[in-house]
Amino acid sequence: MNTTSLKQDYKERIVPILLKEFGYSSVMQAPKLQKIVLNQGLGLAVADKKIIEVAINEMTTITGQKAVATISKKDISNFKLRKKMPIGVRVTLRGDKMYEFLERLVRVALPRVRDFRGIANKLDGRGNYTLGITEQIIFPEINIDGITKLLGMNITFVTNAPTDEEGFALLKEFGLPFKKN
Repeated sequence: MNTTSLKQDYKERIVPILLKEFGYSSVMQAPKLQKIVLNQGLGLAVADKKIIEVAINEMTTITGQKAVATISKKDISNFKLRKKMPIGVRVTLRGDKMYEFLERLVRVALPRVRDFRGIANKLDGRGNYTLGITEQIIFPEINIDGITKLLGMNITFVTNAPTDEEGFALLKEFGLPFKKN
């Protein structure tokens, strides 16, 4: 698979579309996708330590980059949580790995979601978008037979777009299947 196909597509096709749509005077004004952050909150890990190791391995397999455990900042007795306990897993993708992951997400993983009708088109007010996924098995890299628990994750697309409208246009051109209003 050519890892730079989406990167080239951005430079050759997407930037001119955004220039025309928003009337930028320079190519440098066009919004860019800066990073993609994958995050799994694993409250279950308080009871079972192996869940974190499994999640790190799965996330590393999905992204092709080593995942790190996120740790709690304080004690919360109601949740049986102690400070510095691992409670989640995250990966930040930039550059070629980011484009490679985005391509696999749009072309392979999202079409595998059951009853898929598109993703909600609600951005955060700063041109960023977070997509919630309920099952990690939509990624072809995950072996369904080796799954003990279905874990969801959040995928955040961080852009440098100044408005939601510009961020939405950028992500739509990258091929994210937004719902039609």
